[in-house]
Amino acid sequence: MAKPTVKAVLLSPQRSLGEKPLLVVGSSLGTSTVLWTETAALLGDEYDVIGWDLPGHGISPAATEGFDIAELADAVVDLVDLVSPGANFHYAGVSLGGAIGLQLGIKHGDRLRSLSVQCSGAKIGTPEGWLERAETVRKLGTPVMIQGSAERWFGPGFMDRQPEISSRLLHSLRDADRFSYSFCCEALAGFDVREQLGSITVPTQAIAGVEDSVAPPSLAEAVVSGITAGGGSAQAVALDGVGHLAPAEAPAIVAGLMRTFTKENGR
Repeated sequence: MAKPTVKAVLLSPQRSLGEKPLLVVGSSLGTSTVLWTETAALLGDEYDVIGWDLPGHGISPAATEGFDIAELADAVVDLVDLVSPGANFHYAGVSLGGAIGLQLGIKHGDRLRSLSVQCSGAKIGTPEGWLERAETVRKLGTPVMIQGSAERWFGPGFMDRQPEISSRLLHSLRDADRFSYSFCCEALAGFDVREQLGSITVPTQAIAGVEDSVAPPSLAEAVVSGITAGGGSAQAVALDGVGHLAPAEAPAIVAGLMRTFTKENGR
């Protein structure tokens, strides 16, 4: 195991960093910062929005060995320190990116101003399922996942309504490094922080899509229950008609929820 290297993409207008609050956004397995393009555009006048890509996805270099979710969270903090040393930041992440957000809340809560966990959970799927997928993609490549991902990712009718963004996201999957994708699957196989949620003290928002079969609203509710049981502050929101990629499917709604939450709860 080794901490991977991840790279950042500026998603807000070019200006001197530090003029606005810093918002760092993470994407789901098989996608890239493309997932956040529209939502970030709606938030970019109020926040410095930095997106980052998973290893072997988007602009981040491929991983040469395995890693766990805690090491990915450490890599995100290292990236923030390159961009804005020592800065506290708002964080939002989708699916695997949201799992990393929970790990940030557990291990690096002192750096967070708020946390938005989207289409994710404290444990996603089963270890057996993730390990099987890792082996399949390692052998056959990421294109083998395109049809299944298209069915899992989007709510009903979204691909017909938004063919351009759907295509860009599926191209991100096709272009992802097969070995890095497999390492991410193996990291998810070992991820289960349900018993650690009570240690999260940063204000947390859990957004779920009603049509999400991967991380249904029950996972968001479980995150909120685990955090509040430890005395933390958390709230869950379920979005009708939305599948697994909320910032792409409902950018205006997600941006509005994030804006309201960070302003009311950010520290």
